[in-house]
Amino acid sequence: MWTKSIEAGAAIAITLRYGHQAVLAQYLRLAPYGKNSHGIAHAAMWYFDKPAADLTTAQAALLSAVPQAPGLMALHHGMQRALPRAARALAAMDLTEDERAEALSELMHIAPVSPPRRPDALQLALRLQRAALGGGVIRSSVDLSIQSLVADLAGRHLALWRHDGAQQVAVMLVRRGSRGVLVDVASAGYRSQPGGAIDYSSVLHSPGSTLKPFSYARGLDRGLIAPQDVLTDLPQGAAGISNADHDFLGPLLPRQALANSRNVPATNLLQRIGLDDGFDFLHALHLHNLRGPAERYGLAMAIGALPTSLERLMRAYATLAEDGTDADLAWFGAANPESRQLVSVDSARLIGRFLSDPLARLPSFPRYGASEFPFAVALKTGTSQGYRDAWTIEWSRDYLVGVWLGRADAGTTSALSGGRAAAQLAQAVMLRVHGAGRSDLVAGAFAAPPGREEAEICTRTGAAASAACPEQLTEWVRPGPAQTVPSGAPETRLSIIQPDPDTHVWRNPDTPPALNRLVLRASVEPKSAQIVWLLDGKPIGVVAPDAPLYWTMTPGRHRFQIRLPLQADASKVVLVVVD
Repeated sequence: MWTKSIEAGAAIAITLRYGHQAVLAQYLRLAPYGKNSHGIAHAAMWYFDKPAADLTTAQAALLSAVPQAPGLMALHHGMQRALPRAARALAAMDLTEDERAEALSELMHIAPVSPPRRPDALQLALRLQRAALGGGVIRSSVDLSIQSLVADLAGRHLALWRHDGAQQVAVMLVRRGSRGVLVDVASAGYRSQPGGAIDYSSVLHSPGSTLKPFSYARGLDRGLIAPQDVLTDLPQGAAGISNADHDFLGPLLPRQALANSRNVPATNLLQRIGLDDGFDFLHALHLHNLRGPAERYGLAMAIGALPTSLERLMRAYATLAEDGTDADLAWFGAANPESRQLVSVDSARLIGRFLSDPLARLPSFPRYGASEFPFAVALKTGTSQGYRDAWTIEWSRDYLVGVWLGRADAGTTSALSGGRAAAQLAQAVMLRVHGAGRSDLVAGAFAAPPGREEAEICTRTGAAASAACPEQLTEWVRPGPAQTVPSGAPETRLSIIQPDPDTHVWRNPDTPPALNRLVLRASVEPKSAQIVWLLDGKPIGVVAPDAPLYWTMTPGRHRFQIRLPLQADASKVVLVVVD
């Protein structure tokens, strides 16, 4: 009674201060209408999808009943309880008999109110709402019919990989040319568990190998590599970075090194580009907004050390797909006309050719799988450390598709890779939007780099193809004597890959001397039948080029070399100190 007396006194004081009309107006702004709806403005939209000023007399009377017991009379489930109170309100209102009769008739025929349902693409709706703060009618580039189709594909493919630990998925589809966003499936569903309410198209994750094409584009633009140059996929010079399959493919052309997604050539290339230049270039592509120094991320920047999002990757890959011009993705209307050239047309088209060549992906990626299409598609997969994130980004003549698969808690999965999982979903989306099947044959290829011509190249040496070279491919090179690939006999490449130069070794005093051995490994291109190992200028063994040689260590400073039998050419000297 004491509390009620205080409330009554406060009500009298407020009414005397502001007047009945102001108190009633404030009450209507705050009154509860059930289901977390507060205020007449929200309730009118919540129950009848119209502003409060547009409510009919019967609708206004019905809403006036709800605040008496909002938990019981919320119109989604308490319509029958609210109707008698609404009729009492109409009886007390200042209406003519005809108006009262018309309102009562309408009241008796008001259909049950269905609870409003959040849209399936709630994250997309919220994103568009944030982007259109000015209000009014907004026209998005998103196609809801394609959005629904892709969301269904994403849900079905996610189900295939749940037993391997996948929990969530994100897919984006962008139209080439306009860069208009057609689809943004931000998760497996807002209500999906775990973590369905998170927008995974904008969450930062390790991008794995999806950053490699940008290192190659930078290297081509700066003249550090050319399509006919030979890159080495060998342990030596890789700064301790290995490949995902823990194997090495030896000498490769840039087309093969990128299409096979080899880590060693990519990190070696970044080392030649420079950490600062590479870091700044990725920033210019809007792949990150991190602060340096670049040394904090090191050479691992080339293979996923810089976190980024699916949306950022889509913008950067659109730069490659659109001849190197960068511009915002278009969520409304046409693309931003303010674009800038971040990659040369020549390099962008070369990268597209590299990534759309199914033969160049051998042996790392099998033929006729999720990476192959009946029309030209450039694609790059990526897998982060611990199989936490599986990525595929790909583009055709009409569309750009991006897929991410992973976990809500950023945990590890059971060998869920981009090529194994994300590529399957990306392929399904690309084929569906093109209206093509995997067995269809569709003509067409990506535009050739301007000013270049095709040439047959020996993949092991980069020289002009000849009968002596069993492995060849067609590459785009500059015409003219200075730009064509070299011809004639291939140069022999001799190198010691183990031990590393300036190695300092301590023998184990508890191990018998005969077991204190050092493993010696070499690389020879082109292949030969045998090599000779030299220790301090004297031969110590003859073995096959790919066979290891075990040397029993002796104290002192030693110089190792290799050469071919009966030939003078030798590798660089590798110095080893044994204590």
